[in-house]
Amino acid sequence: MEMNSRSLKNTARLAGVLYLIWIITGIYSLLYIPSQISVRGDAVTTAQNILSHEFLFRTGIINDLVGSTLWVFMVLVLYRLFKSVNELQAKLLVAFVIVQVPAVFIMDAFSITSLMIFKGELLKTFELPQRQDLAMLFLRINDYGVLTLEAFWGLWLFPLAILVYKSRFLPRFLAVWLIVTGIFYLVLSFTSLLLPQYKNMVSNSIFALPAELGEVAFMLWLLIKGVKTEYRPTELNQ
Repeated sequence: MEMNSRSLKNTARLAGVLYLIWIITGIYSLLYIPSQISVRGDAVTTAQNILSHEFLFRTGIINDLVGSTLWVFMVLVLYRLFKSVNELQAKLLVAFVIVQVPAVFIMDAFSITSLMIFKGELLKTFELPQRQDLAMLFLRINDYGVLTLEAFWGLWLFPLAILVYKSRFLPRFLAVWLIVTGIFYLVLSFTSLLLPQYKNMVSNSIFALPAELGEVAFMLWLLIKGVKTEYRPTELNQ
């Protein structure tokens, strides 16, 4: 059943709210917690930070679970929003998100394991340096997991951009911006995996921030503007 304009606008606003909360969870997980705990190349200091900020470290794991759950609900709302535009692209949008969720759960299991090793609850017969090295190995696996997921962070934006572009209730500049964001994430992921020495150059380039703001712009438009009030669902079928 097609939605009327009022229902469509309410759905867009709900998607915007979920998107906002999801972005906040991402900032907390990807920026705040690593800044408080991780010290690249220094396993001893990282271990000390994790043990002294154990609760913070555990909140990051819970945050990942909450964020992944929110993402699923959000993409289902987006599916409802764009189903009448192109059902195939809307299903592809959902698929690119769903396949990422199990990976996040596995990465969280690695995080818990690393914490237990640092605390000496596992591998008790191992020497302290050996335990720290193994715990750091699990954390490094997480880091590479994020690099892999970055590719999917980009891929899911392509069907979303196509849907935004084809819709008549959202501005097309948002679609172009989302495409740019998707390309940026793909380039960042492939550069990190293939040419890691250039990763910082890509992530710190002058194009990084404008590209990353594509999702923020889309979220704010849904949250504040919603959809065009003059939109009529029958327009999509013309």
